[in-house]
Amino acid sequence: MNGHSKAMIDLLKGWPNPSLLPAAQIKAATSAALAVPSITTAGLLYGPDAGYEPLRKRIAAWLTDFYQPPKSIVSDRICITGGASQNVACILQGFSDPIYTRNVWMASPTYFLAMRIFEDNGFAGRLRSVPEDKEGMSVEYLRLELQKSEKRAETHGNKKPTLKPQRPWNKIYRHIIYAVPTFSNPSSITMSGLRREELVSLAREYDACIITDDVYDQLQWHTGKHATQSSLLSGDQVSESSIEHAQLPRLVDIDRVMAGGAEREEADGFGNVISNGTFSKIVGPGCRTGWAEGTAKFAYGLSQVGSSRSGGAPSQLTATFISKLLESRDLQHHIFQTLQPAYTLRYQMMVEAIEKYLIPLGAKMTLQDRDIGGGYFIWITLPEPLLAEDVAVFAKQHEDLVIAPGHLFAVRGDEKAVDLDRNVRLCFSWEDELKLGEGIERLAHVIEGKLAGQGADRESRIGAQGNSSSVMEQHR
Repeated sequence: MNGHSKAMIDLLKGWPNPSLLPAAQIKAATSAALAVPSITTAGLLYGPDAGYEPLRKRIAAWLTDFYQPPKSIVSDRICITGGASQNVACILQGFSDPIYTRNVWMASPTYFLAMRIFEDNGFAGRLRSVPEDKEGMSVEYLRLELQKSEKRAETHGNKKPTLKPQRPWNKIYRHIIYAVPTFSNPSSITMSGLRREELVSLAREYDACIITDDVYDQLQWHTGKHATQSSLLSGDQVSESSIEHAQLPRLVDIDRVMAGGAEREEADGFGNVISNGTFSKIVGPGCRTGWAEGTAKFAYGLSQVGSSRSGGAPSQLTATFISKLLESRDLQHHIFQTLQPAYTLRYQMMVEAIEKYLIPLGAKMTLQDRDIGGGYFIWITLPEPLLAEDVAVFAKQHEDLVIAPGHLFAVRGDEKAVDLDRNVRLCFSWEDELKLGEGIERLAHVIEGKLAGQGADRESRIGAQGNSSSVMEQHR
């Protein structure tokens, strides 16, 4: 361990910094909601299965304004959820069968905690990696693997759901595809428009349900130097640097307008994409409230999952508060006037530190030349022959620095499909902004020492897997 004490710097934790939580706006929204007896009563009782109707309507209008789809979004397409993670579990409960549903296909590298949700729903050993390139999930690779999967299913006579009952409000899909299309966690890659269309088309062909975690879409900014650190710190150029509309259509929007529409007969009216949204990244993870958008038939079916049907809509009381946040436009102002400028600054500070300290050592940063940045993370590749796992353990032990080595984002059971041994995920959302550069400088010290043959390589390797995994359990 270090002979001297340093303040820990955590570039792993994917949380919003406490300074970015809209506590005052939530307090005002809560007071406004609880001041109206009818809202208070509705919030404290069991809610309708699909969720608090005023919030569903406001989400529909808000999403229509942000994504600007060809057709306005209506509340029938919205189901209130307990957040993105909880809702993935609900989708699997209602729309998959652990035997009939052949595989879960995950963009690799993938969001690591999603894997346990799929495994808990019977898919342990059947998670499959789909490599990413600069345009996102490889559709060509996925097509070949889907063909193999279908041949195996045919050989084993897997022709109909065996464990889940057939009900009018649900559909059991043959495949599940999971992706974060915009500013993916961890790679930060944004799937191109053409790739999105190709993926929806492929899902239609193979009876797949695409679950998209559309959780970072509104956290976007220009990466150019016109939004300087000093201007952002002083509050200048906020209106110029903010981006108030999506740059690309979501996959759920593409499914809606593609030939035949999402509600076409071949999909039994359910469509092939469900958009998974959450207020965790733009309000706060503690609110435990999100939404799903799909066809009206899918949204209704999702509301009929046993836990919602029995207990009513999740997050009913909090839903009344968030409804007021949207109604007052305090949430929209918070996104565009606080979050986007703050994350622009944080992103630029980390990028500048990477360019100063890591690039000269041979490290590479994914998507360094893109015009629009977003999300929480930067994905880097270490110089050869360094292994991320060794670097992560050594950084924790000797520099009091926590980073996420790439192997933790490998799809469990299919790790060898994509080589992530030299990759590292760095998060700029959690730590104080003034610590971001210092964190990168500490990482540079580790890399420089390793490249020079200094440091206890053997010490780093001993127990590395256990150490990095135990650290990961404490983060999101």
